Amino acid sequence: MKKILAFGASTSSTSINRRFANFAAKQVPEADVTDLDLRGIQVPMYSSDEEQANGIPVDIYRFLYLIQSHDAVVISLAEHNGSYSAAFKNIYDWASRVEKRVWSGKPMLLLSTAPGPRGGATVMEAAKVTFPRMGAHIKASFSLPRFYETFSDADGISDPALKTEFEAALATFLA
Repeated sequence: MKKILAFGASTSSTSINRRFANFAAKQVPEADVTDLDLRGIQVPMYSSDEEQANGIPVDIYRFLYLIQSHDAVVISLAEHNGSYSAAFKNIYDWASRVEKRVWSGKPMLLLSTAPGPRGGATVMEAAKVTFPRMGAHIKASFSLPRFYETFSDADGISDPALKTEFEAALATFLA
């Protein structure tokens, strides 16, 4: 796994999920990490009418190319009302119109985090069910609760039990 695509499934300029995905990807020895900022993918809201009138947005082809041109994907899911963020779901919906196997069979480290005690566990469970049907090879997953209390950019995961759990997930991803 030399080339890793890392992103948070959010368009927030201060996305904790983007921070967490990049932290995790950088734990892979000798990895070349591409930090994808979903704010750079500009697409209208998906509808069959929009697709018929204007076709597939060029940024969707770029998104799929990024997945296909990397050896692995590290994604951290933002949870909005128990589901994917609207922006990520929209990109995902558009991408599936081009390529049913959006994730191209790439090994994936599936993450989530949130300020609350569940760490995005609900959206994580949804992704574990749907992503494999869309070509994801989820090798490991980890949900980090209470992000602002358990993580810092300088030190990573500060809670010893959570750090051990994350390291186990990372080892499984790398195996």
